[in-house]
Amino acid sequence: MKLHPLVFSVAAALLTVGCNSDSNNDVTEPPVTTTPEPEEAVKVAIPNFAENSVLEANIRWTSYGVPHITATNLESLAFGSGYAYAKDHACLLMDQIIKTRGERAKYYGPDQVAGSGDSKHLISDFGYKALGVNEYALQHYDELDETSRAHFEGFVQGFNKYVNDTGAANLAPECASAPWVISLTAQDMLAYSMATVQLASSANFLELAFFANPGDGDEYLPTPSSNATSAVSSLVKNVNQQAKQFKLEKKFKHLGSNGWGLGKEMMANGKGGLLANPHFPHEGNLRFWQSHLTVPGAMNVMGGSLQGMPGVINIGFNEHVAWTHTFSTARHFLIYQLALNEDDRMSYRVEDELHTITSKTISVEVAIGPNTTIELQKPFYYSHHGLMLETPAANGLGWNDSQAFTIKDANEFNMDVVAQWSALNQAVSLDDMKESFAKFDGVSFNNTMAADKAGNVFYVDDSTVLKLKDTANLAIRLQPELVALRESTGFDLVPGNMKLFESQGKVPFTEAPQLTRTDYVQNSNDSYWVTNLNEPLVGFAAQYGDVHTPLSLRTRMGLKLLQDGGGEDAKFTLDELEQALVGNRIYLGELVFADLAMQCQAQGDVPVQVTSDIAVDVSPACGIFSNWNGAMNLETQGAALIREFAHLFNPSTHLYTNFDVTDPANTPHTLRQDNVALKALAHAMLNLQSNGVSLTSSLADVQFVEKSLAGGHASGEQLPWAGPMHVEGGFNVFRFDRSNLTRSTLIPYADYQTLPDAITGKPLASNLSSQGYPVNYGSSWMFVMNFTEDGPVAKGLLTMSQSSDSRSEHFDDQSRYYSQTAKLRPLFYKEADIALNLIDEIDISMTKQ
Repeated sequence: MKLHPLVFSVAAALLTVGCNSDSNNDVTEPPVTTTPEPEEAVKVAIPNFAENSVLEANIRWTSYGVPHITATNLESLAFGSGYAYAKDHACLLMDQIIKTRGERAKYYGPDQVAGSGDSKHLISDFGYKALGVNEYALQHYDELDETSRAHFEGFVQGFNKYVNDTGAANLAPECASAPWVISLTAQDMLAYSMATVQLASSANFLELAFFANPGDGDEYLPTPSSNATSAVSSLVKNVNQQAKQFKLEKKFKHLGSNGWGLGKEMMANGKGGLLANPHFPHEGNLRFWQSHLTVPGAMNVMGGSLQGMPGVINIGFNEHVAWTHTFSTARHFLIYQLALNEDDRMSYRVEDELHTITSKTISVEVAIGPNTTIELQKPFYYSHHGLMLETPAANGLGWNDSQAFTIKDANEFNMDVVAQWSALNQAVSLDDMKESFAKFDGVSFNNTMAADKAGNVFYVDDSTVLKLKDTANLAIRLQPELVALRESTGFDLVPGNMKLFESQGKVPFTEAPQLTRTDYVQNSNDSYWVTNLNEPLVGFAAQYGDVHTPLSLRTRMGLKLLQDGGGEDAKFTLDELEQALVGNRIYLGELVFADLAMQCQAQGDVPVQVTSDIAVDVSPACGIFSNWNGAMNLETQGAALIREFAHLFNPSTHLYTNFDVTDPANTPHTLRQDNVALKALAHAMLNLQSNGVSLTSSLADVQFVEKSLAGGHASGEQLPWAGPMHVEGGFNVFRFDRSNLTRSTLIPYADYQTLPDAITGKPLASNLSSQGYPVNYGSSWMFVMNFTEDGPVAKGLLTMSQSSDSRSEHFDDQSRYYSQTAKLRPLFYKEADIALNLIDEIDISMTKQ
């Protein structure tokens, strides 16, 4: 794929648009609206650091292992949080710090699968060191605000105390006595937070940074720092082989969620409500952990957090506001195609400005045998934007005499993460929340939906986005070459020889898509434009996502639930919110199953031709769709057939082309009458029959969660699991994911061999295995809540359970709860409820080291 002409064709096209235009036709600047509560809450300042360096916290655990942590300052609160967190996930966080430090190959050798030659540890270590987060954290830690430092320093003191008090040999079997049992530093945690916020940007491109080099051969390969050994040539050969197999693809593409903020017009009691339903991995570094954090008289916040968030709640509620997040469609980086100077692959021009590509040599320690390591080194290259990138072989982004490619990451060295969420945790109004978004860029790849106790709701996509001139935004949105490249790669690739496309910093809060109302705001991972059907949003920077395009079936399901899920009065109670979340309705069924059943019955026993030599009698499937029970719950008959059909269903080919931008929640609709859907149904039947799966199997028969024990061994107990998939138009969705998203840890997990498609022979997209549909991803930390005169009332569940320690009683207790009930449980926020459900309590203290 030859891309270099892009810089010329786009430049020519933009001359007709007006390259020097500085008009503001492309960006709407909504005012920061105010929403005062009837009785203005008074915000109480919380001390950041402990007096006399003495850290003290009280930790009470209630049923299902949820810690309720109380302290008088943020440092001590984070201290208690770090201790309680380590009790559940010490192994997991240490594993992640080793990854971020670039030391996996040091402990495990170059390969993720030992001896396979995949070189993944080697590439990961070089990549994280090339990102520079550890070096930056060491050099710039003192520039952090006091609030962030209090959280980081308190958290590592509590974490290290638990590890030291327990002893390496007595830790969870997932890491007991492992050589990578380490003490954490505050700088480690800052580096980890900076790496985490690049999940939707530079973390996609560590391999491409590894392969980048100005030569035409294998100059990207690492070399020994000292005397060569016989192992080096083998390592180099493996890396070279891995390069030839590399495919350019978007990682972390499954991250998703549903979120509603419900105002006084939508809640039965006239106060605010919230539905939080993040779809995240049940394993690895992106699993959630629940806690309750209190500074008496100043802050009382409950919710869930991603791994290693030091004493802050990412998705939760306090006495005044509640909030949740969904993964944004915004694109947080740009790839620039540089136009190199003639006869010089290390320099380029941006119009009249000359720039030089610089290099930095990075070293990685690699285990090549028992107690034996070598040091390998290689250069990484940087433009004035950031890391240089290159795909090997003919994958499109080549570095040659005329062109090279580089990334500009809006989240590079983003140190706002902890300060942002600490401010959200302490907010006493929506205005407080808005001020935090105006001050910090910590919500790096998320939309936010929020509600206050007075019944106002707020939405913002304040994920970090590069600011460009208006003409550049128009080009990215409309210029055919740029649109085509984005559609084929999943990211924006722009000319690097034009000042027009130079970043102007980050889009400020006032220019981000946002909306304040008193009925609802919602998002299910489509772009901002359908936040509320009564007030569509348009006119924001192109990088926030597409508008006026068909919505996903899941978004349409959510909008339908909002419309008719509130009962006869069209207003939600807490129980009705719960039913909307876990009722397991699927939009695909409501959209087409009646028509599909009619087409199936009209076809009778006349076989449907799937290929030129394969035909299938679809008549056994007709009753499954005509008798469908309206959901994907454990009792649903024919669940496997419904699922396989859903994975073959394509709205653009199976529905009439009748999308209406004025009615996005209900269009496109109506199954085509040319029987193309019957062909998909026949294919789905063939996939099940060829793999020995009954067409009438219930979801309880085929979908399950099975915990992995230490060493990655499956527990042998498969818990039946209710809930649909995204492609079915489900809301409360699950799936199996074996990508880097889920398996970004060296702690092993059980895997399941996916069965083949009967026609193509490729693994089924549904991940159907010989044991059924395993689940390790989807609805994770989910809750519904409603403000009342007596404070917030909430129900929730951490579906994967609280602890990753396979010895813990809280390793699978919430998973069993969901398997048996498919419901949420009460969240113990009030002191009386905590006291009634108390299972353990300790006071911890130490002098800060």
